[in-house]
Amino acid sequence: MCKACYLFPAVLFVLGTFPIEARSKQEKPWVGAWSCSPQKVEIQNLPPSPGLLGNILRQVVHLTVNGDELRLRISNEFGDSPLTLESIHIALHQTEDIILPESDRPILFNGKLSVTIPSGAFLYSDPLQFTVQALSDLAVTIKATEVPKDITGHPGSRETSYLAVDGDVSAVSLSNPVKTDHWYLLDGVEVRGTRARSAVVTLGDSITDGRGSTTNGNTRWPDYLARRFVANKKLAQIGVLNQGIGGNRILRDGLGPNALSRFDRDVFGQAAVRWLIVFEGVNDIGGTRAETDPVVQERIVDELIQAYQQFIVRAHTHSIWAYCATITPFGHLFYFNSSTETSRQRINQWVRTSGQCDAVLDFDEAARNPAKPDELDSAFDSGDHLHLNSDGYRKLASSIDLTLFSR
Repeated sequence: MCKACYLFPAVLFVLGTFPIEARSKQEKPWVGAWSCSPQKVEIQNLPPSPGLLGNILRQVVHLTVNGDELRLRISNEFGDSPLTLESIHIALHQTEDIILPESDRPILFNGKLSVTIPSGAFLYSDPLQFTVQALSDLAVTIKATEVPKDITGHPGSRETSYLAVDGDVSAVSLSNPVKTDHWYLLDGVEVRGTRARSAVVTLGDSITDGRGSTTNGNTRWPDYLARRFVANKKLAQIGVLNQGIGGNRILRDGLGPNALSRFDRDVFGQAAVRWLIVFEGVNDIGGTRAETDPVVQERIVDELIQAYQQFIVRAHTHSIWAYCATITPFGHLFYFNSSTETSRQRINQWVRTSGQCDAVLDFDEAARNPAKPDELDSAFDSGDHLHLNSDGYRKLASSIDLTLFSR
């Protein structure tokens, strides 16, 4: 055997790698308990008056896994100037803008209350000893003293946030808050604990983001999947991270960066990811204003299949299982015509038969009308013929084979 092979462990010890590895084995892993995919907030979705500058923003997030310690991720990724936060507090949420006062705690950054995040960057907070339960709600209250014109956020929150002029970040309730169903600046909560071990990322568009679900009800399909995990003792340690963006496409920017470009951030950038579910593509098929030209649709299908292959390859490089979901029907939507339906069927056929996905989640079969398979089952249709209602989202989650997450 070569001398270098004998020398390598010694070199690692001198460089300090061995003690780091030993320490990491003793520590519990950070696991994503909640996330949203950040994007540049469009004009129509900017914070309402009085705005973020100098005011109090209280946001509520629904956690998917237990933890005894947590940290936040704050994003200024799309900001055109620095973002300065004077203070952030967390607390257990009671109802609307009201927190459980004895649970209120300050969040620190390098031991300090205030932090400045450069344009294009995000920062993790310091870890905080704080016990949370899966399926509980956490209130995160922020006061910003420097806010960029371009704000990073997530418009499709399906959760109400509260914005007030008076009061402080520790207030039990805010004074006459303005309500807005958007999230801003906050894009992740990670936990450590005795049970939290790994996470699944759901990468998708508005159907994953929960359009048609109940606001403040946590009835998106990833929410129902999280409930199934919690009810299963063997899987209760798995966090579910919703990386859906309404209007998102795989191949082209639309609402939010295209899925190929945001993949590394939204999948590899999350903590302890072991599984990926890809459920996206309908906006690529119909997003060209329902392009009827078969040649154009054929090109879109070829490019989408290539993108799915890239998702799988990239996931495997990080030892992540890549699961593909079939595209659900959209008959009667303006997207729908014979060409777009042919494209949907071709993509679903590839997902089901190519053997390249580590598993197939047949959401098409779960949601379609058995008598008219190019349409959603009317019991699951939110009314626009594309997005499901809460019962439909429950059906998608219930169709998933949970043994896939024992790998």
